[in-house]
Amino acid sequence: MAKRRSRGDGGIHWDEKRQRYIATASLGYGPNGKRIVKRASGKTKTEAGAKLKQILRDFEDGLAIAPTNYTVAEAVTYWLDNGLPGRDARTVNMYRWYAGKHLIPHLGKRKLRDLSVEDVDRWLQNLTKPLGTRSLKILHNILNRSVKNAMRRDKVKRNVVDLCEVPEGREGRPSKALTLTQAEAVLRVAETSVPRIRAYIVVSLLSGARTEEVRAIQWSHIVAYVKEHKSWLPVAEAGWEHEEFALYVWRSVRKKGDTKTPKSRRSLALPKRCLEALKTLRQAQGDEHELVFATRDDNQVSAHNIRRDFRKLITKAGLDPTEWAPRELRHSFVSLLSDHDIPIEDISRLVGHSNTVVTETVYRHQIRPVIQDGARAMDAIFPAAEEP
Repeated sequence: MAKRRSRGDGGIHWDEKRQRYIATASLGYGPNGKRIVKRASGKTKTEAGAKLKQILRDFEDGLAIAPTNYTVAEAVTYWLDNGLPGRDARTVNMYRWYAGKHLIPHLGKRKLRDLSVEDVDRWLQNLTKPLGTRSLKILHNILNRSVKNAMRRDKVKRNVVDLCEVPEGREGRPSKALTLTQAEAVLRVAETSVPRIRAYIVVSLLSGARTEEVRAIQWSHIVAYVKEHKSWLPVAEAGWEHEEFALYVWRSVRKKGDTKTPKSRRSLALPKRCLEALKTLRQAQGDEHELVFATRDDNQVSAHNIRRDFRKLITKAGLDPTEWAPRELRHSFVSLLSDHDIPIEDISRLVGHSNTVVTETVYRHQIRPVIQDGARAMDAIFPAAEEP
């Protein structure tokens, strides 16, 4: 006589209709008071027994409600639908596009519990030729956060995506910086352009603000120092007949209006050319606009509109419009200051970086200056013998 299973170990029986062995385990009660019953089947009793053991191990690990057929596509879709509260609609749409284009078609049918490090590594490696490194990081982030979300919901035991590194993708066009001659040519063309694009180019190039920060500037953030009041007041209130002016870089076009990082929130003195361009723009706009760079109905100008106007201006300046982007005005600001011996620490504060590493490695494009301090010190300590 076969030995009877202990209570709680489940059971196996033969299903004549399905011609398979059925493993059944009762795992207590759910929140609705109904009994939780998990089933699995196998062609042999041994196969069904192995699946029953797996069900019981999952139960001990807290995965009693995890369906064995829960797929990567279901995990990703759930995270996209429920895991991005408060995110900008454009960000969510971008994630959906990446997932629908590159993730779900390749890994979507894979059972989440069977997903391995090798699966993820091969998937990312196959995308290194068509996609850049940034796109690969976005895809890795989507899958990683989807699996973490599934872990919190007891759908899988561990996150194998966390163990994978993102490979280098297709090399994109590196960012560049305008030389002094090129920058002067761009400014000359800007001076003859309509007030909005003139002010945008001049402010971006001479202040080093990000494009997302420049587009969000309000007139209340253009301020003058009024000596009589010993305070900074908006130009709409103080007027333009003062000696010192500043720009409050306190906002961006991000979802909640915050700057990229806390360090990015800064106040910058305005160069005279910026002041002249902004004053002309204010006169052309009138007093009814709140935004500096606004459409006719006082809405924020889009990135598309800025790129279109920028390319037209770049073309008139004698440069290839396919080789330049608005963000490179900020790169040019950093490099031009560095060329004129401004300390990198000061430049880093001006552009709102938390430290000098990003400023040096990403934004400063001129040939690194030869460091003279050591040689000068050694010459003073050990002077060379004078020639006879």
